[in-house]
Amino acid sequence: MALLHKLLIARPLTCCGWALAVVLSLGACTPAPDVPLESAAERTPAGAATAPAQPFPSFDVPLSNLPESARMNFFAGKALAEQPWVKAPTATTARDGLGPLYNARTCMFCHVRGGRGRIPEQGDELLIQGILRLSLDHGKYDQSMGVIPHPAYGDQLQTQSISLAHQLRHLASSSLEHSVAPEAYIYVDWQEETFRYPDGETAQLRQPRARIDKLRYGSLDNARTSLRNAPPMLGVGLLEAVPEASILALEDPQDNDKDGISGRANRVWDPQTNSMQLGRFGWKANRADLPVTVAAAFVNDVGITNPIFSDQPCTAQQTACLAAPSGNDENGHELPQSLLDLVVLFSRNLAVPARRAPQDAEVLRGRTQFYQTGCQSCHQPDYVTGSGIADHLANQHIWPYTDLLLHDMGENLADQRSDFSASGREWRTPPLWGVGVSALVNGSGQLLHDGRARSVEEAILWHGGEAAAVRETFINLPQLQRQALIKFVESL
Repeated sequence: MALLHKLLIARPLTCCGWALAVVLSLGACTPAPDVPLESAAERTPAGAATAPAQPFPSFDVPLSNLPESARMNFFAGKALAEQPWVKAPTATTARDGLGPLYNARTCMFCHVRGGRGRIPEQGDELLIQGILRLSLDHGKYDQSMGVIPHPAYGDQLQTQSISLAHQLRHLASSSLEHSVAPEAYIYVDWQEETFRYPDGETAQLRQPRARIDKLRYGSLDNARTSLRNAPPMLGVGLLEAVPEASILALEDPQDNDKDGISGRANRVWDPQTNSMQLGRFGWKANRADLPVTVAAAFVNDVGITNPIFSDQPCTAQQTACLAAPSGNDENGHELPQSLLDLVVLFSRNLAVPARRAPQDAEVLRGRTQFYQTGCQSCHQPDYVTGSGIADHLANQHIWPYTDLLLHDMGENLADQRSDFSASGREWRTPPLWGVGVSALVNGSGQLLHDGRARSVEEAILWHGGEAAAVRETFINLPQLQRQALIKFVESL
């Protein structure tokens, strides 16, 4: 056994789990049950589109196989996504139309370098890179919106406005009476607790509570609220290219295989086709494709109307908002189709970085633990993309580690706010690719929908509902095995 121990240290096994490392003979290694052999394809998670690993990673670089003919438009779209908008009217109409109500002046203000947003760490800091969703009548929804919006505030609180009233919030309210006032200001308070593993190790957990200040258009009544952090943008074009049949094949709404996992698809309204389609983007899979996702962000987050969403998010009670000047072009849109197409092209072609140290011995042990623990039940490792969007996105073997389905994640993560058919306890499985370099991209390593998790470990410990059994298996692993699993996830 001493000889075997030395051999295992000298030559890490690629097909055996940590728990199987000590075997009873010197015979051939046998893969652990349900643990597929590690393949070279896993090291390039976006197939031929994978970007080289970088010492200073960024999620706003183009796919490696993006045709040279498309690169000029990619960078034109990037400039549009990064350049701030200004309020109308201006001498030039190219960049006017901001607001009247908005959350950010530019798309990439929240998705800095294509990465995650940042939820404030201190209670006296305004929320500026996340948003607060609103709705009424949980379980019911307007067919086109997915929720019942609040009559005075809609389905999202906009915290900035063209009146720059956010700089005047300490003045008397009468001074803002005739201006377009921000709907409210949002702060985040944190509640911390200590989690103790069965082996005595501890971890700190926290959860946020949004605090709403200076509501300008009346009470929120019984509105349900949900704090959302901006998700990373890498690889979204490849996820859009995953065949619908591949996603639906993973559905098991009745849990027919009795494994406790019952993922299901969200069906959402597509304003382009005026029909219900498979949802695959957004924290609750409430957007069907990238044109709708990008257009919705423009109108709701920046206040920029476009051919898909032609109305400002002003409600009937916000008369100053409705009367504010517009930057509309001859077609009645502030962002014409040609410019929307450029930003969609940019978003669709954002690269996924290559794996970091995929052959590291601890990473390989963690890979086995990932499968043996059951993480792959929701974090589906791989797909082959289909055709129809762009040739360079087609037929790529990708490894995003998501099934793009909704799962009940338990009461601790519930926001009690439904979205189309997603319940208040359900969330779309987030992709894991790039998670290990998230903090290096722009300083934000905050995970989960509201940014509560500061690490992969914290994110796992918040799992519940359908993932409760997987979480229980994880917390009962020896510490070294837990660390190995986390290191594998961080290598993705």
